[in-house]
Amino acid sequence: MTASSTPTIAEELRGAGLRVTAARVALLQAVRDGDHLGVEAIASGVRDRVGHISLQAVYEALHALTAAGLVRRIEPAGSPARYEGRVGDNHHHIVCRSCGAVADVDCAVGEAPCLTASDEHGFSVDEAEVIYWGLCSDCSTARTS
Repeated sequence: MTASSTPTIAEELRGAGLRVTAARVALLQAVRDGDHLGVEAIASGVRDRVGHISLQAVYEALHALTAAGLVRRIEPAGSPARYEGRVGDNHHHIVCRSCGAVADVDCAVGEAPCLTASDEHGFSVDEAEVIYWGLCSDCSTARTS
């Protein structure tokens, strides 16, 4: 593989020390093709690609892919976990209070942790996770109608 070519999903899995399986490849494709998907939606996408897979297997694969840094898990308050393929950068999220839509928001500062805690309590802070809350344009329009 040359330095300019994009690695395949199988190569990414191997590079992260994970075994390459059809289910893991399909799962990573489903997450990357989706938009902040929940587990049920991911499982459905995997089933469309490879046939039957248990929800437990999806959870286990998501845990492994998240731990390896290939997938990012977000869990807005009051919502089930969602997963995305955008990893390795310092971005945040905005969540609609009405419909639950989630969108990426680039960090204004650019580098982590992008916020300074008022009291770090002796911790060495290396990351700040920000979730903005509001109404998406569709829900905002519906409320004013």
